Amino acid sequence: MKIVIVSTAYPLRGGIAQYAGILYKRLKARGHQVHVITFKRQYPKLLFPGQTQMENSKDVSVRIESEPILDSIAPLSWVRAFKRIRDLQPDLVLLKFWLPFFGPCFGTICWLVGKYTRAKILYICDNIIPHERRPGDIALTKFALRKADSFIVQSGVVEQQLLSLFPAAKYKLVPHPVYDIFGEVLDKGEARRQLNIAEDRVILFFGYVRAYKGLDLLLKAMPAILEKVNLKLLVVGEFYENEEEFRQLCDNLGVSGSVQFHAEFIPTEDVSRYFSSAEVVVLPYKSATQSGIVQMAYHLNKPCIVTDVGGLSEVVINDKTGFVVAPENPQAIATAVIRFYSENLEQVFVENVKHEKRKYSWKNMLDAIEELTSTPAQ
Repeated sequence: MKIVIVSTAYPLRGGIAQYAGILYKRLKARGHQVHVITFKRQYPKLLFPGQTQMENSKDVSVRIESEPILDSIAPLSWVRAFKRIRDLQPDLVLLKFWLPFFGPCFGTICWLVGKYTRAKILYICDNIIPHERRPGDIALTKFALRKADSFIVQSGVVEQQLLSLFPAAKYKLVPHPVYDIFGEVLDKGEARRQLNIAEDRVILFFGYVRAYKGLDLLLKAMPAILEKVNLKLLVVGEFYENEEEFRQLCDNLGVSGSVQFHAEFIPTEDVSRYFSSAEVVVLPYKSATQSGIVQMAYHLNKPCIVTDVGGLSEVVINDKTGFVVAPENPQAIATAVIRFYSENLEQVFVENVKHEKRKYSWKNMLDAIEELTSTPAQ
């Protein structure tokens, strides 16, 4: 079938753009005709705390064909995007939804598509209700999603959120597939040599640093961890909060020598180096729906220690592929890290991850898209 994907996508950067790129390639490989419409301006500079919104990877595999038409705050661009969709005459318009901020843009496009074309509308929802709530979020989300014919949600938490707003929604629950674009696992010693790490044990915090991701809790757990285990904590990702406050917290806790910051967005070709250097990935989130970081970790065969928020415990199997601990509890995080090392659980958990990650295939996602639209590739 003819499909138009409307999402952040290359040449923009980030996990959702990478997801859209993988989805584009997988749908094409399945025999569908796929076109991508993305943003020429995703966020106004005033609302974007990062350094750049553009992909800077040298890895050509992340590149896809796309049309940057949309401007999130320019309604005329929404109309232009609709006109392009109309001209393409798709069977399906597939949108990625993750923030109410895009509600006016996506909702307007869907209203026009529903009124003036025969295309079906399907949303893949990362969130329905955002991690960081703001006034008007529910109204914007309802406006965005109200014209959809069907939905795919990727965790039980998002399923509940969807049904709270649209009890009669047609949907499927399909777990977030693994990100499989980050290469292979590297030799641990070589990865550490490249990162100038001398310690024998390494734990990893990876991804954008936002308040809800709980890096402060992990740092507060470090004194207790270091009493029992000599290790290095790698903090890797661009800061959307005040970086200096976290460095000062390390100083106050006396753990600065055991924390290594890489405060930047990591290009695709370098991601494996950071994961390969660690035994375990820690996600001390204060709130969540699901997290693409777990799927990145699973792709690279890494166990995870996560807090019991949102859908994280649906993906990380406690005592099997990692640990699930109480949220907002530094001591619980410390206990899990110490147990991981004291009981030598790395290899057992790695083997379990290799088995568990099979269920997070892109085939399941493509099957769901086709089943919801009842239109397999011709």
